[in-house]
Amino acid sequence: MDIDRQYRRFIRQGLCLVAALTLIGLLVMRVWYLDEMLVPLIVSAVYALVVYIAYGLVWHRVAKRSPEQQPTFFTAVSGFRLLLSLAVMFVYYLVVDGASFLTFFLVFAAYYIAMMTHQSVFFARLFNRS
Repeated sequence: MDIDRQYRRFIRQGLCLVAALTLIGLLVMRVWYLDEMLVPLIVSAVYALVVYIAYGLVWHRVAKRSPEQQPTFFTAVSGFRLLLSLAVMFVYYLVVDGASFLTFFLVFAAYYIAMMTHQSVFFARLFNRS
């Protein structure tokens, strides 16, 4: 398995996924005049980009240096991603009022579910091939 090539493919797919979700969100925002979606879209997109880049960099390093530790890595990253998303939602909840939080939660949940699905499918295919 070529780790460097798979790493670049993972990052590229992640960036495309985030861009597609953001464009869909902007389209929904413009079609239904939901201007309150802009900040949730920005926060969710930044969160997704940071998580994708960090996840990719750390996975690349673990896969290169100690491939036998990858199952532990995947478990740890899943827990960390959940805790980080809860922290982001908590901070957003403290900053805005309750009505705005529902919009943020729905947008953020869409990004989170899409990220989890992509990462699960990507690595399942990657390791089933090997």
